[in-house]
Amino acid sequence: MPDPYADFAEQPGDDPDDVIFNTLYGVRTIQLNRPKKYNALNGSMIRKIIPRLKEYEKSALASVIVIGGAGPKAFCAGGDVSQLAKDIADDDDAGQASSKSYFGLEYKLDHLIATYPKPYIAYLDGITMGGGVGLSVHAPIRIATENTNFAMPECGIGFFPDVGGSFFLPRLEGYVGTYLALTSESLKGVQALYAGVATHYIDSSVLSNLTARLAELIFNDYDNLHTRLRIIDRTIEEFNTGLPPNELPLLAGNLRLGIDHCFRHDTVEQIISALEGERDSPSTPPQIKDWAKNTLDKLSEKSPTSLKVTLRQMRVGGHWNTAETFNREYHIAAKFMQHPDFVNGVSARLIHKPPRKAQWDPPTLAEVSNEDVDGFFKVAEGEESLRLLTQGLDYDRYPYERDLGLPREEHIEQVVREKARRKEELVKLLVEAKEGKIGVREKVEEVLARRSGVNQEGNVVWKG
Repeated sequence: MPDPYADFAEQPGDDPDDVIFNTLYGVRTIQLNRPKKYNALNGSMIRKIIPRLKEYEKSALASVIVIGGAGPKAFCAGGDVSQLAKDIADDDDAGQASSKSYFGLEYKLDHLIATYPKPYIAYLDGITMGGGVGLSVHAPIRIATENTNFAMPECGIGFFPDVGGSFFLPRLEGYVGTYLALTSESLKGVQALYAGVATHYIDSSVLSNLTARLAELIFNDYDNLHTRLRIIDRTIEEFNTGLPPNELPLLAGNLRLGIDHCFRHDTVEQIISALEGERDSPSTPPQIKDWAKNTLDKLSEKSPTSLKVTLRQMRVGGHWNTAETFNREYHIAAKFMQHPDFVNGVSARLIHKPPRKAQWDPPTLAEVSNEDVDGFFKVAEGEESLRLLTQGLDYDRYPYERDLGLPREEHIEQVVREKARRKEELVKLLVEAKEGKIGVREKVEEVLARRSGVNQEGNVVWKG
């Protein structure tokens, strides 16, 4: 049997200092260290991180893993796709092989994080996009700060939201995931918490103190992962500095209703038609008209092929478990490497200075057929699958989501339907259930305002 770790040996040209590892009692820190490149992830970094994670997994002395980025601007701004595009442009065959190898390494790391048996904490302090999302969003604890800038911009470079986007985006509430995937809309600061991308929000100034506090934690040998994560959850709340003033959930109210109304459709053409309806209807509120117009403008800039493949991904990915997600994305990524939009998009948007408009091929949605989209999801008989590093720990939903993040809409609905209560009682009940976690009150109040009403007795009733 081939050695699954053979791919992680150091290679000529690997930077010895692009990842820095440190030990602080039971905490093991991983710092991405390419600040001039916004800590963009490359093969050299992956080849260092995976063996360390496997080492920490086996060590009784390593209790908590914390990953962050060097410099003030980025956690990780993505994978180094510019180099992949240059390699393909210079030598198509060799470039295809190197890109396939890179994505194989990246997805193995992302899957390892998703199934890691010890507490793994990601500090989303700064730009968190593309490959940086893969390093963080599958962690059970994801901490946003005032510097967080989260996005999945792949449709704008002729690619698709990979790194497990097939898994986490369809599982965001309503059709928010589809909206983020197709438009590349960013979530900044506390909005990442409200949307469910982050599980916690604290000020960046206390991150180092939090790391030191985590190093003081002592777990019992018999504490399972769930118990350890709950202890860490309460520890993070010790560093609660409050929410930013006057910043309520953004994807809320009429905007959230507009997102769910427009992005629930199963074709890009239907989504565009719904947005045009919102833009042109005299009954649409002015701010939603502006949103619809801006969203249409954003979609018009994206690769038509990427849009159609990504929408299909959003619809089928909700049925994949974590292992199937990364195997499927491995094959989809290889298909995109063979498509002209990837090199054209990366060259136009990331390599060329100043960025220019990409020339997509084909240039219109009408020219991208269902058969074209089908081809990205077909796996040829005998085609090699991705040899993942962990087995038997896969799941269909994030296992600690309900305990560690803000309450989801379905949980709020369940509480509303269980017993007649007034709004103030419901909010208090849900906040107390989360032990006063910041953001809970704001999330619950937004959901109740959008999804519920009040009956004659003054009790909250769920709509629909």
